[in-house]
Amino acid sequence: MTPASHPAPAPAPAPAAAAAPDATLDERITGALVGAAVGDALGGPVEGYTPEQILERHGGRVHGVVGPWNGDEWRTARPIAPYHKGDGHVTDDTLMTHALVRVYDRVRDHLDAYAVAEHLVPDMMTTPRWIPELEAEALPLQRVFLAEKWLVARIHYGHIDPREAGTGNIVNCGAAMYMAPVGLVNAADPRGAYAEALDVAGAHQSSYGREAAGVFAAAVAAACAPGATAESVVEACLALAKDGTRAAIESVCEVARRHTDFESALRPLREAVTPFDTVGPDYRAPSLGARRPSRLHSIEELPIALGMLIVARGDYRHAVLGSVNYGRDCDSIATMAGAIAGALGSEVPSDWAKTVAEASRLDLHAPARTLTDVTLQIHDQDVRRRRAHESAFTALAPAR
Repeated sequence: MTPASHPAPAPAPAPAAAAAPDATLDERITGALVGAAVGDALGGPVEGYTPEQILERHGGRVHGVVGPWNGDEWRTARPIAPYHKGDGHVTDDTLMTHALVRVYDRVRDHLDAYAVAEHLVPDMMTTPRWIPELEAEALPLQRVFLAEKWLVARIHYGHIDPREAGTGNIVNCGAAMYMAPVGLVNAADPRGAYAEALDVAGAHQSSYGREAAGVFAAAVAAACAPGATAESVVEACLALAKDGTRAAIESVCEVARRHTDFESALRPLREAVTPFDTVGPDYRAPSLGARRPSRLHSIEELPIALGMLIVARGDYRHAVLGSVNYGRDCDSIATMAGAIAGALGSEVPSDWAKTVAEASRLDLHAPARTLTDVTLQIHDQDVRRRRAHESAFTALAPAR
């Protein structure tokens, strides 16, 4: 596929058209899940590189679906990752997101770490599925990164308490990258999304990796609220985020508000997140202290995704392209930015979605239909549970 590059920076979006405040629940869920997958596919081929390297490789900024970084040599250029990244193929971010949707479909209720052990882990290791980057049917376990293989090693083979299984794993965005479904099930309830995601992510991550999972789910939930904006999403995140994650979001978003196009924001956003990022300047050669637990640090991906959302004023196309051209772990950054912008109601370009669905041989809308149905059922159950509690509490403490 010919690289979709152009030397000119993307124009600033029109804030008034950035979101659709009257979007319905099914439209927001569809926007979030399709938007996450498209962002993932756009970011995959340039993951791990710098904005300058991306600019040189593509003769300009990436403005759509592009081919593999190493062209036809993609199978052998990086033996540790012999994946066909590019040409519209989704990566493990989307594979794990869709797997979590399947867990919700089985449980039909809120999830916890035990649901991960009972349903997500078996899904990863027992059911072959089409893996776009492998261009074959395989177990999801055979594609995911080592930080996700940890789930199987610790829970299935190690028999660790699922609530504690994430302890000891590298601290990265592994759990956060697929938490959009948790935010959607808790649409318009950021606090509920945060708590549920922290429980689910306990099976996978600890420290600021687990915290990012909670905050990302809260961001998606906040984006689903009628009238939500990029700023209201960030406010909801800051109301819940702790320690270095909160500080990193504050720092990045403060800088992001000074920019209206991603080109000018690329370097300033990286500088703003640098004090909180443990990976270091060379993404492919992490520093000695990289990805270790800390109350002072944060994953890089979530603050940058929120920063790009602010720069774009909630516009999907601009937020995702900014995330993609940022480089580094840009498939996950674009996954997160795409999910939040899509949940806000900003339109996901149909040509991108069509290309990604066809190239990845995935129905990107089917998981959204499933999750919408599950979300409505869970909400009905929540209402019944809440009313039962209200009745019991009223009996205990009659109105005075």
